[in-house]
Amino acid sequence: MKTVLVHDWLYSLSGAEKVLEVMYKLFPSKVYTLIYNKKKRHQFSIAEEDIATSFIQRLPLSASLYPYYLPLFPFAIEAFDLSKADVVLSSSSCVAKGVLTHSRQLHICYCHTPMRAAWDLYFDCLKSHNIGKGLKGIMTRLFLHKIRNWDLLHASRVDYFVANSCYVAKRIEKTYRKKATVIYPPVDCEYFYADSFSDEGFYITAGRLVPYKKVDLIVKAFSELTSKRLLILGEGPELARLKTLASKNIEFLGYVSDEELKDYFRRAKAFIYMACEDFGLLPVEAQAAGLAVIAYGQGGVVETVISHKTGILFPHQTVASLKEAIKTFESVESSFDRRGIQDHAKQFSKERFEQAFKIFVQEKYEAFVGEDPYFSRG
Repeated sequence: MKTVLVHDWLYSLSGAEKVLEVMYKLFPSKVYTLIYNKKKRHQFSIAEEDIATSFIQRLPLSASLYPYYLPLFPFAIEAFDLSKADVVLSSSSCVAKGVLTHSRQLHICYCHTPMRAAWDLYFDCLKSHNIGKGLKGIMTRLFLHKIRNWDLLHASRVDYFVANSCYVAKRIEKTYRKKATVIYPPVDCEYFYADSFSDEGFYITAGRLVPYKKVDLIVKAFSELTSKRLLILGEGPELARLKTLASKNIEFLGYVSDEELKDYFRRAKAFIYMACEDFGLLPVEAQAAGLAVIAYGQGGVVETVISHKTGILFPHQTVASLKEAIKTFESVESSFDRRGIQDHAKQFSKERFEQAFKIFVQEKYEAFVGEDPYFSRG
């Protein structure tokens, strides 16, 4: 069984890339991707010689400004020749599922989310980029209309979808009219496990600083809670704006390694999460370290955090709701059992993912081969 892997882009090591790295470990093969940010090669464990990029890699500033090349993404992903592979494994939140396959190839897509800008976050994206009106708005809407049609066509050619949460599985069915098997992403619980804890009184949040993560609401909340210290770990296009909103009790630490992140988890009071995420790897990593999570109660986090046992889930994506959740947490903080939180996180372990995903691929391939007369002729 010859496999190839396809991923949207390798810009930095985020949740989707961590899933890809485990897929690469299970099925060592070539990884096809639109762009590869060589400046961050130290973040990835994938061998550089196994990474194949599209023509977008050769365009100006592609590593840093790749989102602006979105109109070229469909052409670029379709240009990859994967015809010699038996199994195509795509890791997709954008166009990776759109690779061209022939009738004797099995295509399994691990879907992190249907394309956000084209579907669920369509109107949010137009507003956040201030392109809802005028000629620019018309052109953007026209393009996204076309890419929705392209996305639907290529989703229909995927043989099997695997979703990273029940939340995403429902969206796949709604968007593509296809059922998806849920296999939760791999969390390195053993790595993040903390032998000892030291509550040093600060709260933390982490992740890529982009608009839909709603880190600005966390900053605004803590700018009003000036007696409470907040550390923000991560980088992204929102950084400069967030700094203008922050009060002196808020610190921006930029990119941190997993080793540093693990140490912050061990020493923090709680982890704050404001995004409505498809799964949300960071809240599970925090719990693997024994840290309680205070999160907006929508999306994948509903499946990973047990309110009042491993964290606090709050109902509204607002500053007021977050402040009330922090108040609630501090009133019951002594009831949280850090070892119990760690035990809860084990159901999302890397070992569980490896076993479930490998069995899924092997079973589907065996069934695919058995049903195809081309293979049965031997």
